[in-house]
Amino acid sequence: MLETRAVGLQEQRSATVPAVEISEAQTPFTKAAQYVRMSTDHQRYSTENQADAIADYAARHHMEIVRTFADEGRSGLNIEGRESLRQLIDEIEAGQTAFQALLVYDVSRWGRFQDADESAYYEYLCRKGGVKVIYCAEPFENDGTPVSTIVKSVKRAMAGEYSRELSSKVFAGQCRLIELGYRQGGPAGIGLRRLLVDERGDPKGELRRGEHKSLQTDRVILVPGPPEEQALVRRIYKLFLSTGMTEGAIAQQLNREGLVTDRERSWTRSVVHQVLTNEKYIGNNVYNRVSFKLKQRRVRNPVESWIRAEGAFDGIVSQDAFHKAREIILARSQRLSDEDLLDRLRLLVAERRAISGLVIDERPGMPSSSAYRSRFGSLLRAYQLVGYRPARDYRYLDINRRLRDLHPQVLANVRAGIERVGGDVGLGPDGLMRVNGELSLSIAIARCQETGSGGYRWRFGFDTGLAPDVTVAVRMAGGNDTPMDYFLFPSLDLAAGRLRLAEDNGLSIDAYRFDDLEELFALSMRVPFTQAA
Repeated sequence: MLETRAVGLQEQRSATVPAVEISEAQTPFTKAAQYVRMSTDHQRYSTENQADAIADYAARHHMEIVRTFADEGRSGLNIEGRESLRQLIDEIEAGQTAFQALLVYDVSRWGRFQDADESAYYEYLCRKGGVKVIYCAEPFENDGTPVSTIVKSVKRAMAGEYSRELSSKVFAGQCRLIELGYRQGGPAGIGLRRLLVDERGDPKGELRRGEHKSLQTDRVILVPGPPEEQALVRRIYKLFLSTGMTEGAIAQQLNREGLVTDRERSWTRSVVHQVLTNEKYIGNNVYNRVSFKLKQRRVRNPVESWIRAEGAFDGIVSQDAFHKAREIILARSQRLSDEDLLDRLRLLVAERRAISGLVIDERPGMPSSSAYRSRFGSLLRAYQLVGYRPARDYRYLDINRRLRDLHPQVLANVRAGIERVGGDVGLGPDGLMRVNGELSLSIAIARCQETGSGGYRWRFGFDTGLAPDVTVAVRMAGGNDTPMDYFLFPSLDLAAGRLRLAEDNGLSIDAYRFDDLEELFALSMRVPFTQAA
């Protein structure tokens, strides 16, 4: 449809422009394809508007659009789910293209990749395959000159930063709505229903499965569902508390009776376990138990990071029954020694070969995955103790934990380094270090990440909200066991709040680099920071 529209617009333009004779010596039309993408950014980024602008560019530059690749309703954070972009790259790498140029509305439509190098990589594949990528609405020509390369790199970074900033704002807004008692996504669950309310809190109607609110000012709350479902939830608690039946036994009993869940599926141990452990059944609104920010990694957050509003809804289970069930579940795992827990995990690994939290929860007679997290700190640690290595590399979790443990040691080293050269160090109410009662200092540590080509990268996130005068940026060495070197960054250099370093960053950054903290602070105490930086 887009292809027809774009070509049709070209024909319409040619009908209104005075005819000009083209000699055989003149360059024929360059065959081009167009790539359009729309997520939910703004109406100006609709695929139709992009196609119109691209068609106008093609008409003015003697190009003929012969192919359209469109990803509608797709995020630009990564290439996952963007089937048209994948198909485009595959055809170019296979040499199966009938066009020499690819027209894209702007850099953000190509993608808001969190790693700017990923965006550059896909463009490189196009160029390597003989297809030039052209950004029609950008103020620069993508001609490979130093100026265009620099501007394009900045645009890529800006596109990624836009998504990061938007993610932070959306998350803060969602947390506020949770605290006000509103539901943020996800099915209601058996015994509960989603109710749509307006900005005044007046009910507008129940949302069925798959339905969503259409007005930005509307909100969703949870309310008790059909009486028979409420009775079933209370029965599950009664079976668990009064008869001592396990979650698996309860699921089998319900299935024998021909009962199904709210999704019209058979009962499983995991579903019964969720009913017995989810606080929504006593009216609590809980958020941020699991996060999947910027489509990077799905992470189970610690309890202290959860956002909770107690008594936000009308509960359908008594507080007493819920807490008794929780105590039984926690005590069940406490009765087992560490070695007992690990023995059961070894048996499961030997039988299933590939396991996960869901597989553990579904196993009859097996402690829940939350029990392993509580006892060993994380599922990954439990996996390591039984010699199981999951297909996905979760080492970054342990590395991040080591870096958190390392932070106090780095703070102590920084303090000692300043005091050795005659400085006085204190801790301000905002958590920042204060040098001589004036200069505020922050510490940022970045883990060492190895690229596919064998190089190293470091990504920093800085406390721009606290606005420290100077940040000491610590780069970890390969293996992430010890610091490799340190950088001094005045606050003026950290407006974006994020920084990505390579092994060689040029003079503009290496000028601030020190391999020894004492050397760093000896210089900083002799020279004002505005000059030392």
